[in-house]
Amino acid sequence: MIVELPEWSPRRPAHRLVPALSALGRDVPPFRFELSAFAAGAWSPWVAGATVGPARLPIAAAGTDSLVAQIDEFIASPPAERVRLVLRVAGARDAPLAAPWFVSLSAWSPAVSEETSAGGSARLVVPAVSQMEEDAAIRSRICSPTCVAMVLAYYGVSVAVADLAREIFQPDLDIYGVWPAAVCTAGRHGIAGYLLRFPDWSAAEWCLAQGMPIIASVRYGAGELTGAAVSETLGHLLVLTGHADDAVFVNDPAAPTASGVSRRYRLDELRRVWLERAGVGYVLFRPPTGGAAAP
Repeated sequence: MIVELPEWSPRRPAHRLVPALSALGRDVPPFRFELSAFAAGAWSPWVAGATVGPARLPIAAAGTDSLVAQIDEFIASPPAERVRLVLRVAGARDAPLAAPWFVSLSAWSPAVSEETSAGGSARLVVPAVSQMEEDAAIRSRICSPTCVAMVLAYYGVSVAVADLAREIFQPDLDIYGVWPAAVCTAGRHGIAGYLLRFPDWSAAEWCLAQGMPIIASVRYGAGELTGAAVSETLGHLLVLTGHADDAVFVNDPAAPTASGVSRRYRLDELRRVWLERAGVGYVLFRPPTGGAAAP
């Protein structure tokens, strides 16, 4: 089944587009997003992102000259002035999902204004879990499931890291770090969420002030993140739990033991390795009582 979402125009032409599905229920069928971008007076062909779940969906293009899917996100060049997005769901006929659900789409282009900050401070108490205390066969690969486990625990939902890893794992890609799979898995446990390509630090401050931890995707070389749990990485996820003055409080799952997970990183360095690189975060939250989830 194909669910066609309304055509949408970002505030500014968008280079990167990050969709996500949040569904509050255990029975979420396999799905994928397909996107077409309007730029330079023409619509691109439809391009498909990665399939989340063990289903074989119809073959679709993974990229064109102007639009490319890189597993989790779509990259438009030239930037998209308008966007068409569809959700393709395997096996559904009358309705895509039985449980409350919503689709989010985050759009990003290079910043055109100076970085701003609301100031103040925030500190959330997020339980600490180390991925390095899990099964040796997978522990170096499960930063995403471990971060999701920490944030679920923050909301009072206890799920073992190993169980989340099995749910989030995408066998066709052989990875545990597909962003939409993590958001979808949180929904199965009653916690809604979306993916956001954070435009600046003030957006992160806002989330933390609302009591929402952020699972941030970072990338850095040796010496770029002082006191990091792992010296360098091509891609890693950690939980932002607060900030004060020139510091950011994090739960870094790469610490050798749970006692070392809670850390304090320099704000200027964290901005560089997060916002100036991937800039993506999972924002998970407890949905309002008595209705469909909404941020």
